Amino acid sequence: MFEQARDELLTLRDLLRFAVSRYHEAGLFFGHGIDNAWDEAVYLLLQRLHLPPSRLEPFLDARLTSDERADLLYLIRRRIEERLPVAYLTNEAWLGEFRFYVDQRVIVPRSFIAELLREQLAPWIDDPDRVTSVLDLCTGSACLAILAAHAFPAADVDAVDISSDALAVARRNVADYDLAARVRLVEGDLFAGLGSRRYDLILANPPYVNAESMDTLPDEYRCEPEIALASGEDGLDLTRAILAAARAHLQPDGLLVVEIGHNRDALEAAFPSTPFTWLDTSGGDQYVFLLHRDEVP
Repeated sequence: MFEQARDELLTLRDLLRFAVSRYHEAGLFFGHGIDNAWDEAVYLLLQRLHLPPSRLEPFLDARLTSDERADLLYLIRRRIEERLPVAYLTNEAWLGEFRFYVDQRVIVPRSFIAELLREQLAPWIDDPDRVTSVLDLCTGSACLAILAAHAFPAADVDAVDISSDALAVARRNVADYDLAARVRLVEGDLFAGLGSRRYDLILANPPYVNAESMDTLPDEYRCEPEIALASGEDGLDLTRAILAAARAHLQPDGLLVVEIGHNRDALEAAFPSTPFTWLDTSGGDQYVFLLHRDEVP
């Protein structure tokens, strides 16, 4: 069918229809920022053709060159046969208006903390200029570290990851935003490489997938580094480690903000005396918690 498409499909409209049909036929999973076949196919084709991402209509009936058709069909085929998330095919992911380079060395950026940073964590932080030090644990592509640097212009940001491969991607993104003077990349296991440093704000979007869920993940998620997903039997191994050490790395009035996926009930059962504040996000109030330093267990 792909050989026929190369010879018989001529326009962007043709390729878009073909992609959506093949996506549905293949039963692809959509969970990396785009939740349906149509929107993903539109994004992939427009991005690859270097066309404005919000301007589909003027180009629908534009004819494609044979090289363009071959290139687009190659990407559609890879998306289907390899189950690659579209971000790995385009080497880009977006959090709001911020674009990040990504490849299979890092998880595809997706975090409710990004929404909270757009609002500078108001009302929990009343004056963003008073935040002068931020730590981003499990930084991956450095997306949250970069958002934090923009949200808190007076802050220096340490961005930590255990993976040297992830930090290579992070370094590229930090350079793209010209933030090398303010964002320091640190290779290490959580707080291990930070000495006695203390921070006004610690952010963490750690691995939080439990063992049962890891066994049933769609193939698209299995293309991502397992080290960025799995976190023990109940999904809380990394969160426990963060809670155990965070107090020693927070300023007296510092804040800890951690994303934990679908593990709110398990976390509250494990720490019944801890007064977690659950922050409202577009997904609800069960995914991100906040603690003041003196509330950290």
